[in-house]
Amino acid sequence: MSEATDPWLIVGLGNPGPEYAANRHNVGFMVADLLAERIGGKFKRAQKAQAQVVEGRIGSPGPANRRVILAKPMSYMNLSGGPVTALRDFYKVPTDHIVAIHDELDIDYGMLRLKLGGGDNGHNGLKSMTKSMGSDYHRIRFGIGRPPGRMQVADFVLKDFSSTERKELGYLVDRAADSVECLLAEGLERAQSQYNS
Repeated sequence: MSEATDPWLIVGLGNPGPEYAANRHNVGFMVADLLAERIGGKFKRAQKAQAQVVEGRIGSPGPANRRVILAKPMSYMNLSGGPVTALRDFYKVPTDHIVAIHDELDIDYGMLRLKLGGGDNGHNGLKSMTKSMGSDYHRIRFGIGRPPGRMQVADFVLKDFSSTERKELGYLVDRAADSVECLLAEGLERAQSQYNS
């Protein structure tokens, strides 16, 4: 059972490299970047894993203040499990204190769903994480909707958000970051009731 003092590992899923930075598949990186900004940290290369990390604290001073490691795996999405497991072991983070932030095709654009455990729903980043360490970690699922017409899923997720989507993207990423803070401070049920749509 996790203790209140155990650190949290918050993982934004995405692909490394500037050509992927604005892709739908990289919304996890976007949320992680905003959380790093909020705690006043800059991502640095991790010592023990193929990832970039920021260490800090989230939450107001007192019992709800949590030690966090924000991480962006620098492997490709389908190999995320290796870096996340290495970080989990290095920082001694219980699996139920890991949060994966990722894009989700089966939810309308901008909708959020928070949950603990479950399947990977065909998401390669989750598939890799679950294969490496089991499925008992939290997920913050950021809806990107389904591809239009006959567009292949792989093409859709590796495209940038549309100009219409970008108008709201800043607000939605902000809301996803808020949901992480709420999850850590107040627990899953409270965060679900406030942010699940």
